[in-house]
Amino acid sequence: MYNLKKLDTSQDILWKKRYLFYYFHQFFFFLVAQRWGNQALKNESELTVRSKIVENKTTKDDVRKTFGSPDESSFTDNGKEIWKYEFANIKADAVNYIPIVNLFGSSSSGTKKQLVILFEGNVVSKYSMSESAHSVKTGLFR
Repeated sequence: MYNLKKLDTSQDILWKKRYLFYYFHQFFFFLVAQRWGNQALKNESELTVRSKIVENKTTKDDVRKTFGSPDESSFTDNGKEIWKYEFANIKADAVNYIPIVNLFGSSSSGTKKQLVILFEGNVVSKYSMSESAHSVKTGLFR
């Protein structure tokens, strides 16, 4: 009697391995968040920053010890220095893992934190801490 089961050819096995690798890869990146920026801001909020920075008292050295070097620094027209810190925690949205649909674009969302500090001389004169929703969309999802 003949075995009616289709035997897997090496080509079929190769395609199955590629298919499994693709979906494992997609699933892995679905679980892992993309984090970029200054990690010192990861657990900070407006309230916690308020306890660490006091206007007209906190110095540049204090800020550097607490948050590290700034991501960006610049100067105002009258010579005051501005330090900026940013942190983002972004995860890929579920639409990225739908076969065929993900060929037309991608979507990611999460939160972004930004701390901006204005110095007058060596001392903090003003600061602003903000946290907002952040999304990145490409292709047809824009």
